[in-house]
Amino acid sequence: MDLVNHRLRLHADPSRVVVRPFHIPMDAQGNVPSRTQRLVDEVLAMSPQEAREQLEEVLKDFEARHWQTRRVFMTRYDELEDQLGLASRDIGDEKRQLIGAYFCHEYSYAAAALMNPSAVAHFDQSGITEGSVRMVMSMRAVGEGHISSIAFREGIVSEGGHLKLATEPPFATATDLLDRGDEIPVGPVTVHRHRDSTLSGTVIFPITRAQSNGLEDLRITHFRHDDGSQEWIGTYTAYNGSVIQSELMRTRDFRAFDLVPMTGAAARNKGMALFPRKVGGEYMMIGRSDGENLFLLKSDRLTHWDDGEKILTPICPWELVQIGNCGPPIELDEGWLLLTHGVGAMRKYSIGAALLDKDDPSKVIARSRQPILAAKDQDREGYVPNVVYSCGAMRQGDTIFLPYGIADSSIGFAFVPIGEMLAAMS
Repeated sequence: MDLVNHRLRLHADPSRVVVRPFHIPMDAQGNVPSRTQRLVDEVLAMSPQEAREQLEEVLKDFEARHWQTRRVFMTRYDELEDQLGLASRDIGDEKRQLIGAYFCHEYSYAAAALMNPSAVAHFDQSGITEGSVRMVMSMRAVGEGHISSIAFREGIVSEGGHLKLATEPPFATATDLLDRGDEIPVGPVTVHRHRDSTLSGTVIFPITRAQSNGLEDLRITHFRHDDGSQEWIGTYTAYNGSVIQSELMRTRDFRAFDLVPMTGAAARNKGMALFPRKVGGEYMMIGRSDGENLFLLKSDRLTHWDDGEKILTPICPWELVQIGNCGPPIELDEGWLLLTHGVGAMRKYSIGAALLDKDDPSKVIARSRQPILAAKDQDREGYVPNVVYSCGAMRQGDTIFLPYGIADSSIGFAFVPIGEMLAAMS
């Protein structure tokens, strides 16, 4: 198969930092701890000149590394004002900003790894020449404490295996709630991109208790509803340090993002991937309910998924340990193209494919007997050796654009001719 590996690689970058809230740990009665009160009292006791000098010292260290740093500090103060009992106090802006700075910290969101990408057609295709597609790529960024977040990168994919990524802006910003105090929310939330930030400079961090240790492996699809409306929907794994659950990210404009927990037996597992439209009047997903095989899941609701029908089991040596999906199915004239990953001896990962019936995806028409892409040569080394893994590919003309994670460390890109891939299946 004439697969083309692009020379570009994306790697972890500890210089990509954002300002994050430093949360105040409350005692059992909900009282502010003494250290917190001491910090606030120390700032309030400063003379105006001393507060100005201390704030300038902080800004000298951090203002060039972040977008609108003074506003970030003031916003953080506003979030804490009532909790700290300061609403009735006459406090100048410089002291407010300084207090805000004491309850922020800098976080390097991709210091450890950048991996497991998913690509989808961009919501804005204006000005694109024939034979090219503007795309959005989500990535799993891993920082301090091995906590995962969702980062984005825009780009253009063109015929002949050409890829051009948008330049990363000098400042990255985190999405956040519009009206956020210091309480950690539970359940569904809506987070918003900073109004001055590009999508390529936006990061979605864990925000609820269920997500506290990471948002992992977003599989995003361009979903078309029955009424003709469009939405970009991704499934991801929320992890709190001991329990996982599958959740949905939903957006129509990539400015507001709904983060919605799913219910049902299947939602207790990783690796769910949504079809880009209803099939036979039902929502459908591919899932791995038993950690070993692939299942077709059906539901009348996007947010509730029970166990489904087993459709693919490991049969080839390169996938005997387990198989999983590599993102949402891609609709072709011939059927649904499902990229898969398999784990073989020495836990070496490979990427394969299957073709599902267009009207009844429980029917497997054909599947690859040899890997499309396997961990070897430059795709072996990293934090977890011998892993290649994708969370979603995109059709571009007669080619599949396949971004993939390398060794749980970095990201590579491949272009696979659709005709050759189908011809290699049996």
